[in-house]
Amino acid sequence: MTNLSRTPLTSTVAEGFTRGYISPIVAHPKSYKSWLLSPLHKAERQVSIHMETQLKDIGVSAPEGHLLSYVARYGPSAVGELLRVLGTRRTTMTSMLDRMEQRGLVDRSINAEDRRSFMVGITPAGLEIVDRCGKILEGFEKKVGRLLSRAASDGLQEVFSVIDTVTQVDVRRK
Repeated sequence: MTNLSRTPLTSTVAEGFTRGYISPIVAHPKSYKSWLLSPLHKAERQVSIHMETQLKDIGVSAPEGHLLSYVARYGPSAVGELLRVLGTRRTTMTSMLDRMEQRGLVDRSINAEDRRSFMVGITPAGLEIVDRCGKILEGFEKKVGRLLSRAASDGLQEVFSVIDTVTQVDVRRK
């Protein structure tokens, strides 16, 4: 395995960042102590792993639960929009949608606007899963909220707001 902390940022490594193969958090030099990105990445992984175990009981993966929740709120959604929001590869998305459609959680239809792409909608069975996912997420957020001070919660929201400002990235829009 390549020790990225001693590897200069080559075009291969840079391409890995843009394709999502390599986390930029792993590639910074040991001398740099990340106060923001490393803790955010660690927390995201901890929550993902925790949610994966919780959602297993209702028969969906964390990405499937995220997709269902998103489509329930904003759908029907174009596949391209789902790719941006979930940050998955097209082949991964196609496989996930195939499985979810076979299980009766989503349906796909031709996009009436361009007749080339697909729109993803949610079925009644998918909505039932979303309700169950919502209860799991609500329980998790309540546990975390009980342990956070109001100031810490406000500070966290401020960090997210600043990240929005600095990145100017809206994952729902091209």
